[in-house]
Amino acid sequence: MPSWRTTLTAAGITDPRLREDYTHVARRVLRREPAPYVTLRLLAAPPLVPWMTAGVAFMNLVDDVAETGTAQERSAGLAALTGQVETALRTGDGPDPLIRAYAHAVAARALPAHWISRFLEGAATAEAGFDGFATEEDFQGYLDAYAWPGVLVFTGLQYQGGPDEEQAAGWRRFVDAAQRVDFLADLAGDLADGRLCLPRARLAGHGVTRADLEQARDTPAVRALLADETRRARGALEATEGILDLVEPGLRPVIEAMTELMGHQLAAVERAGVQALRKDVGYGLAAPVRTLLRARAGRSRLRPVG
Repeated sequence: MPSWRTTLTAAGITDPRLREDYTHVARRVLRREPAPYVTLRLLAAPPLVPWMTAGVAFMNLVDDVAETGTAQERSAGLAALTGQVETALRTGDGPDPLIRAYAHAVAARALPAHWISRFLEGAATAEAGFDGFATEEDFQGYLDAYAWPGVLVFTGLQYQGGPDEEQAAGWRRFVDAAQRVDFLADLAGDLADGRLCLPRARLAGHGVTRADLEQARDTPAVRALLADETRRARGALEATEGILDLVEPGLRPVIEAMTELMGHQLAAVERAGVQALRKDVGYGLAAPVRTLLRARAGRSRLRPVG
């Protein structure tokens, strides 16, 4: 694996201040999201790593501001963050090294600014005041407003000039699956935090109450609801087939690993059943290690000689 300095040089980042900014960003991502950072460093083509790392950092920053503090604090924080981002995108400068690095990545890769503004708007309208979904249509609206632009402020940086219509649509399918799996895997923790991320209409359709889920009642109705939700997630995951054809070659091993791990996590949720209401479902240590080693070996076989 090339050193971080070599990776920055491979991406054409030579300005000393920018190199410091990107190094700050990498350290932040490593602390907060070690798994994505390690996956990028091991599997992505070196010239893509700084851009993608900046994208992960920015996505996480917006998430954190949208989910921290009172409603008033979240609103004020997002308004201030939006102002900083707009200034950095316009001038290339600002007080926050993370935002400076991300603004540089956006400019260098020519990512259309509408994905960023859409993500920030969605953070304020769909995430900061999140109170669950009444229907499937509400869930789809959340994806359109927040989750889809959120994934594209990160993955969109792989494409010089941003994603085309087909690529963007592929990521819309991907985020539908990822969000369903994530909500199921985090059911216990979300319920403990007062968040119900399954549409209320589907609870009602199965005769299940929120209290049934919060108290992890093992009833036929609860089991049927969870089985129905995992089937929906499985169908969404199958609909992501072909996503690798829309991914830049240098990022394909990363997305292949992410998709495989999503499948492992969903299988773990399916096995857990009602236990998913008592404890969040991860995918353990063995599956990620096997996936990374296999993906790393495949990337090595594809690496040109000389």
